[in-house]
Amino acid sequence: MRSIRAAAVGAVTMSLALAATACGGGSSSGSGSNDSPKTLTYWASNQGASISVDKKVLQPELDKFERRTGIKVKLEVVPWSDLLNRILTATTSGQGPDVLNIGNTWSASLQATGALQPWDAKNFGKIGGRDRFVDSALGSTGAEGKDPAAVPLYSMAYALYYNKKIFADAGIGKPPATWDELVADGRKIKAKGKSVLGAEGANVSENIHHVFVFAKQHGADFFTADGKPDFTNPKVVEAIKAYVDLMAKDKVIPTGDAEYAQNQSVSDFAKGKQAMLLWQTAASNLKSQGMSEDDYGVAPVPVRSGTPGTGAQTNSMVAGINIAVFRNSHNLDGAAKFVKFMTSDEEQKILNKAYTTIPPVKAALQDPAFSDPATVVLKQTLATSAAALPQVAAESQFETAVGTAVKELFADAAAGRAVTTDSVKAELEKAQQQMPAA
Repeated sequence: MRSIRAAAVGAVTMSLALAATACGGGSSSGSGSNDSPKTLTYWASNQGASISVDKKVLQPELDKFERRTGIKVKLEVVPWSDLLNRILTATTSGQGPDVLNIGNTWSASLQATGALQPWDAKNFGKIGGRDRFVDSALGSTGAEGKDPAAVPLYSMAYALYYNKKIFADAGIGKPPATWDELVADGRKIKAKGKSVLGAEGANVSENIHHVFVFAKQHGADFFTADGKPDFTNPKVVEAIKAYVDLMAKDKVIPTGDAEYAQNQSVSDFAKGKQAMLLWQTAASNLKSQGMSEDDYGVAPVPVRSGTPGTGAQTNSMVAGINIAVFRNSHNLDGAAKFVKFMTSDEEQKILNKAYTTIPPVKAALQDPAFSDPATVVLKQTLATSAAALPQVAAESQFETAVGTAVKELFADAAAGRAVTTDSVKAELEKAQQQMPAA
């Protein structure tokens, strides 16, 4: 899921609990039809540098779909700042699109509303089968044991982006593989007058993505096996403190980044102000800001020791965009044809190349267009060392509550207030109290 959305999302995610418990309206009644077989309405998420860029990417493909099927697709590109709120309104009112994009971390939460069409074996059969898709992408489509609420469309993973010139000037020959190496490299970089590592400290979803990885690396989970919040688990506390300590103790994240929430760290990196950036599939973002691919390298996100893998070696969440169908669509057959089209091998190559994302469809993933060194790092991460965020109904509330706790801890660090085990635990206790009752 694109991180630029997160500041606005934090203001609305708590209302998801109401949407999930309502489960009313036309959306969750399963009263879909084929009363309007010649049209579809599609809400696309803003993937490109602007909404106009998205329209230039998508409209030719939608015109192609219309020529092939006779179905006209009415496109609306919805900014991330509005998307979740628009979806929540549609789930309760029944007045929504036929097809829509969702951030993959929302899948289980939106699944709980009952508003989205389940992708059972019959529906997957309409688009070529479940086994066409990469397993890691399928892992972020809904709660375990239930039919997915959506289908993978674009996949992303986090990587470490590093400025080659800053590294060379500081005498650093290779990107850090561990956090200790990153801190050590930071001392050399600061000696040359540059910032070390960017972060979006006020961006609740960026915070969640990173502390989720740190928790995995510390052998911790935010939820128990039966789905109950476990935010004050000592290992969770230790993991979050380790992340915030990159600013509070290790001084590799600048204190000013505690206020960043809208891609400012990406801009700092693109302008050569800082040496490193942790970001998901950042090539198109950096290009839009004038940074040449020759100016930076891409490496796996550091781990505590050893090399990336599963469990304690996890180094990314499974990021991405899913495509879903509202259950009360008035063109269910057309919606299935459209999802089949958008996830076809041909379109997956076109769309993921345009957005510099990773195809979640196996055949498209093997195309030479996705074999450059940077993409190979991302593909390897998704295949071997990325994990899905908790697929629980309260996932969005989790993002808001814990992401905000981390935001407050960064604010403490920036203000020179001590970030201690006790202060971390206190913030997480408050976060856990904000979660809905099971």
